[in-house]
Order: sequence, then C-alpha cells, then structure tokens
Amino acid sequence: MDVELGVIEGFYGRPWSWEEREAAVAFLAPHGYRFYLYAPKMDAYLRRRWQQDHPRETADALASLAGRCAELGVRFGVGVSPFEVQEFGAAEREALARKLAFFDAIGVRDLAILFDDMRGDVPGLAEGQLQVVEWAAARTGADRVIVCPSYYTDDPVLDRVFGARPEGYLERLGAGLDPRIEIFWTGEEVVSRAYSPGHLRRVADQLRRKPFLWDNYPVNDGQRMSQYLHVRGFTGRPAGMAGLIAAHGINPALQPTLTCIPALTLVESYRRGEDYAYGEATLRAARQVLGDELGTRLYEDVLVLQDIGLDRLGEREAMLRERYAGADHPGAREVVAWLDGDYRITDEMVQTQ
Repeated sequence: MDVELGVIEGFYGRPWSWEEREAAVAFLAPHGYRFYLYAPKMDAYLRRRWQQDHPRETADALASLAGRCAELGVRFGVGVSPFEVQEFGAAEREALARKLAFFDAIGVRDLAILFDDMRGDVPGLAEGQLQVVEWAAARTGADRVIVCPSYYTDDPVLDRVFGARPEGYLERLGAGLDPRIEIFWTGEEVVSRAYSPGHLRRVADQLRRKPFLWDNYPVNDGQRMSQYLHVRGFTGRPAGMAGLIAAHGINPALQPTLTCIPALTLVESYRRGEDYAYGEATLRAARQVLGDELGTRLYEDVLVLQDIGLDRLGEREAMLRERYAGADHPGAREVVAWLDGDYRITDEMVQTQ
C-alpha cells in the first residue's frame, strides 16, 4: 500500500469520547492508519472560540490522546479554525501563538489550519489566509502543516451557503503557499461518490501540489445523513489514485466502532487493487470488528441500516432492536443508540458549532 491513511475527526454533532478515540486509534493503527487529526466541530476552542484556551480537563485529555498516538506510532494532529477572522492583528496573533505553544507542549505533529465552513465571499480571501498560514507555519513545532481552503471542493453548495468563491482563489492559494504545506480537498462534491484520475490531476495543477484527501465517508453528520449508518465498504476509490494524492484521511462516522468496518475496507481496496470486491470486503471487515456472528448479522442488515433511513424503518425497527439489543458489544450498542435517536443531528447543531 503506497498511500498514507489516517482519520480526520472533523464532523458536526455528538463527539466521540476520549476512550472511544483511543480505542479507534489502537484498533486501526496495526492496519495502516498512520495519522489522527483531532478537529471536531463541537470543540468551540478550536473554532468559534478559538482565541480562548482549552479548559484544563480538555487540555489534559488531548495530551493523553497525543501520548497514546505516539505510543502506537501514529502521527497526532489538531485542526484549528481562525473562524471568520477579518483582520489578523495583534490580538489574533497572540491568541494563535498561545494555541501553537499548547499544541507543541502536548506533542502535535500535524498542524491543520482550517478555513472551511465559514463566509468566503470577502475581499482578499486568499491573501488573508496566506498571511495566517505563513505566520503559523513559521512558529509551530509541528513537522507537517495542512490547510483546508474555504472552497475545498468543486461542489456549488459551498457557494450557495457561504457566498460565491472568489475567481482564482485556489490558484492564488496554491501559488502563495510554501510547497511543503499540504492542502485538503474533498473532491468533486462535499461528499464525493468517487475520485477520478482526471479530477485529481486537475486539482493538483490548481494547487501546485497533490491534494491531501479529506474523504467524507463514512461520516454521517448533518440532519439528513445522521438518519443512516454508514457501514458499507468503500467504493469509487481505485487503488491507482494513490500516486495522485499526498495522503488519504477519512472523516469518520458518529459511531466509532462501526466506523472501523469501512475503514478496514479502504485498506483492502488499496492493497488488492483490481481484485477488490466491496461486498466481500464489508463482510470480512464486519466480522473482524464485531466477531463472526455479530459481523455476519450486521452484513445481512447493511441495506436496512444504510439505505432506508431511521424515520422510514417502520416495522424493521423492532426487528433491528431484537437482533442487536442483546449483544454485548460496543458496535451493537451503537446500533441500538442510533435506533434510540441518540445520534440525531439537527440543522441548529450544524449552524452553531
């Protein structure tokens, strides 16, 4: 496998617990997942309140997670969003300097500066962001810096929600950034169904470097997507694209144990190439994560869990409860919690995180 794989915890809504994060890293590391980026939208101290310091309890938990990643040989990173900064003045620099010093102290190796999901139709967008990134890159102890543009996909939904993208924005950003700095890209859509060599080559030309994939699968945040459990194996990610990207990070689902099922299939897709079969890979991964009996059971229910939707289950809901409520496994408990509505995401949550 010739591509660096990792997890980007960048979703909206109910966060993973610290124990769940460490468990996911420990499970996936032996299978080839070599980096973990902590950037949940619910962490206001990385986003809307980024200029404030993390509370001590959270800071200690982050330090513990960083230490666990180091023990496992996994690169630990944090993503900070200078949320809708219009002027990068003395106060903003001081706040970012404190944040960078904290990251250095806990052992952050990957620093991500995230400009996603905020207003983009502002004058001098690329130039202002370049100023922030260059300033941070010169002061961080991290040995890799990654930037998420405000327009991180071709998808016109970003223009509708955050304003029309400035002409030549990506080209100016790519030309202005040090070639050693990576740039996130989600593909032709926010949630891309597939990646094609032609698209990846075109984006690399715009960015003047290979894109660092922020793959929005199996993530299931948002009011609509939280209706579904994304447990089916990866498709539309041909192994041949490994040479066209800098790395491949997956944005996980709200369910940490179930996330590991599609995560394992991505490893198999890259390893097996043209011999990859996503259905067979899903079954193998489900058995590996959940055990043979429960994994087979979940594989039999993939169509119901992933394609029908929580509000349209009808009589199937009782059937699913019967099949999973008695199983003593965190993956089964995640299915039941989903049925209970514990993972529902509202538009209000997305708009306020």
